[in-house]
Amino acid sequence: MPTRNTSDVIVVGAGVVGAACAYYAARAGLSVTVIDRGSVAGGTTGGGEGNLLVSDKEPGPELALALLSTELWRELAELLPPQIEYEPKGGLVVASGEAGMRALRGFAAGQEQAGVRAEEIPGDRLHDLEPHLAPGLAGGFHYRQDAQVMPALAAAHLLRAGGDQVRLRLGEEVTGLLTTADGSVRGVRTVAGEVHASYVVNAAGTWGGEVARLAGVELPVLPRRGFVLVTEPLPRVVRRKVYAADYVADVASGSAALQTSAVVEGTAAGPVLIGASRERVGFDRTLSTEVLRRLAAQATALFPFLAGVRAIRTYAGFRPYLPDHLPAIGPDPRVPGLLHACGHEGAGVGLAPATGLLVARALSEGEPPLDMSPFSPARFEAAV
Repeated sequence: MPTRNTSDVIVVGAGVVGAACAYYAARAGLSVTVIDRGSVAGGTTGGGEGNLLVSDKEPGPELALALLSTELWRELAELLPPQIEYEPKGGLVVASGEAGMRALRGFAAGQEQAGVRAEEIPGDRLHDLEPHLAPGLAGGFHYRQDAQVMPALAAAHLLRAGGDQVRLRLGEEVTGLLTTADGSVRGVRTVAGEVHASYVVNAAGTWGGEVARLAGVELPVLPRRGFVLVTEPLPRVVRRKVYAADYVADVASGSAALQTSAVVEGTAAGPVLIGASRERVGFDRTLSTEVLRRLAAQATALFPFLAGVRAIRTYAGFRPYLPDHLPAIGPDPRVPGLLHACGHEGAGVGLAPATGLLVARALSEGEPPLDMSPFSPARFEAAV
């Protein structure tokens, strides 16, 4: 069990990624102190929809990470309480015309070779899956492996599942890193004093670049803003996560400009969540009526009944974006004792368990379940 000022590992960040790192490190027998300047899930995690997706990822390292996380989330759903609202409901990607369907077929064919299960749904069968979809769509693909959780509660219960091995220190900002004469990390300095550990994990989300700079290294994490519209509670009229084909292109884009594409999903609690928007505007939280107008128009084009439904609130979040769209995971070869677990952009909830497991394996010198080299935190060094 960690003491107040000493443990084996310090995790900076109490979002879902930091919580997963703490949970798997605790399972490996390590004592963990989780430090956050705010609350549990007070950053990107609290502004997310809780998507656990393979459907939007092309073959490669991120998809491999997502497939591993899919299996781990199933295990966690058996362990954690039902309040995390884990739903293996699947996803449906739809196209309005034949050109869109050709693109989806090519994308799904590549994914299937990597282990994704995707079923083509002709236009005349879409209503079997989603009765309230707009008529006239060309078709779509059904992804049974997609799922959803309530992200803030998932983070909280992961931390709780770590038991006495995990200690929380909330409302404490990390202001510096403690190092030895050879530059190895040996803890952190916070507004409340020093906390000592053999390892520090940077799971600070959109502020991951700032934590890296405290160690004297560059990690080019940038915030990418998104808004979500929340409707009044409804019966379960949207059964899955449903989104238009252009959402995949928006996820892969590095553009700083505003992008919106319809993403609609029901929740266990009743409200329908409507996204998704992406733009790089720093940490500006100013409400954008243009974004909300676009989201509403695109959502009602997919589900016409939404035109008669009240939107009761909206919220914004900042995705931690790295230029190559891959997170930074694992030991930083530039600073002994420092590990990173950030830069997941909008996929942090889905990728959290695999990230936590990879970090825990690195901490305990265990064999990683997949190749970690594409996620190396030092991969941007040459570009700086």
